[in-house]
Amino acid sequence: MKIVFMGTPDFAAVSLQSVIEAGHQVGLVVTQPDKARDRGKKVQLTPVKELAIAHDIPVLQPERIKNSPETLETIKAYGPDIIIVAAYGQIIPKTLLELPPLGCINVHASLLPKLRGAAPIQRAILDGETETGITIMQMNEGLDTGDMLAKAITPIGQMNYEQLHDKLAILGGELLAEVLPWIKARQLAAASQDEEEATYAPRIMKQDGKIDFNKSAEEIERQIRAFDPWPGAFCSYMGKTMKIWQARVLESQGQDVPGKVLSVSDEGVDIACGSGILRVLQIQMPGKKRVSVKDFLRGNHIEENCILE
Repeated sequence: MKIVFMGTPDFAAVSLQSVIEAGHQVGLVVTQPDKARDRGKKVQLTPVKELAIAHDIPVLQPERIKNSPETLETIKAYGPDIIIVAAYGQIIPKTLLELPPLGCINVHASLLPKLRGAAPIQRAILDGETETGITIMQMNEGLDTGDMLAKAITPIGQMNYEQLHDKLAILGGELLAEVLPWIKARQLAAASQDEEEATYAPRIMKQDGKIDFNKSAEEIERQIRAFDPWPGAFCSYMGKTMKIWQARVLESQGQDVPGKVLSVSDEGVDIACGSGILRVLQIQMPGKKRVSVKDFLRGNHIEENCILE
């Protein structure tokens, strides 16, 4: 098939690699503009662009695709059979949705209709879902509301965001390669989404990482995993921001002031929560690297009975 691929981050690059390896003709790649990142402000290519260049695929990078007639004309001139979208990062205009004979399909990182929107991987962990997966859907003008073509499921277990992201990226690429021949042959039955079961996964903001110790230890532990590596789950200790990267939940019969440091040892820092106790295993102080609590305590001290905020 003649394919236009639209995507930006690592998650999308895995799907593009699968399409290329399956032998399809990817004639154009559309990705977000390059941005200056990190302290040196060096311009970095998007992962999808890097892969496209490695395979000599032309790349388009409009600031806003809906306001770029040049991009739309270039895609139209190529005449794709299908457009594949994976974490592109912009709304696809109706003119593009209706252009290819086989339509536009999206590789979405949740089991639709659950967790439509920008941050389905983080929200799946936050919400305490036991499993999640990939849905390949036929795109329409709604927010992830199109008919579903295929799904693949994976348990979440104790994975953090980074681990689950990588697992889903691979799963998405595999499922995409599997279903493309069926889509080409028009032999894949589409299933409509049940609107009554729909949930949403809004974009994650930096402030979402702030820990509220009035919540249960289970909720906070999920927050820590969901926000690793960004934005990180954090609290205030002695006026400084302390990030918590690993923790586990301890059973507790009693109740204490939420946020109170109950004990400090090489085993971890035990903190009272709205219910249960959180044992913190790995932390990071400003300007320092992530370290285990055991390593941190070799040259530092955490006060027992203080209140983390």
